[in-house]
Amino acid sequence: MIEKLKEAGLTENESKIYLALLEIGPANAGLISRKSGLHRRVVYDSLDMLIQKGLVGYIKRNNTRHFQAVNPERVRELLEEKEKILDEIMPKMMELYSKSKEKEETNFYVGINGLKTIFEDQINTGKEILILGASNLAYEILEFYFHWFDKRRKERKIKTRIIAHEKIKSNLPLSEIRYLPKKYHSPLAVNVYGKKTALILWDREKPLAILINNERISSGYKNYFEILWKIARK
Repeated sequence: MIEKLKEAGLTENESKIYLALLEIGPANAGLISRKSGLHRRVVYDSLDMLIQKGLVGYIKRNNTRHFQAVNPERVRELLEEKEKILDEIMPKMMELYSKSKEKEETNFYVGINGLKTIFEDQINTGKEILILGASNLAYEILEFYFHWFDKRRKERKIKTRIIAHEKIKSNLPLSEIRYLPKKYHSPLAVNVYGKKTALILWDREKPLAILINNERISSGYKNYFEILWKIARK
């Protein structure tokens, strides 16, 4: 129970003392210290915090304070109060987060989960995706993920245009594919969407990507893509 109370916002010492009081009922600091195994000074400090949280009360008997745990429902109320506070400040925190994300220029992602983050961002952005250098290796590395990615892309009506150097095996929805000679094949792919450009190295052992959030760079890559699109064969 101590671990669960810690998750609810109590410290380990507060949890031990609260549980001890639930078990023994009203008690002075000495008895609480013996029951919880904590030093008396620690007990007093923790009791003060429990009183502030409304989890412990006390009465005086013969000039000695006897402490008592309040109804455990108060723990539930504490959690509800925290949720209410979070609900109140969440819009402002999200606003600050959004502003800071806009300032980000370049992020590096390594591994399968890192690549998934970029493709999830493409879905969330909701803009046409331009892919230069698509490879079937991508479908080997993220085999099962791309099934759901393309399904959601279709639901969101997000089109994609692809320039590849090899025959793409997958039957892709809302996609148009053109090809360049295979001799120009590279494991590096460039995905351009919205204001962002993702440089993706499709490597079986350690795939990685660089995501650049810069409109001028994405615009430059889009122009480069359009030039190659006209040259590439259907």
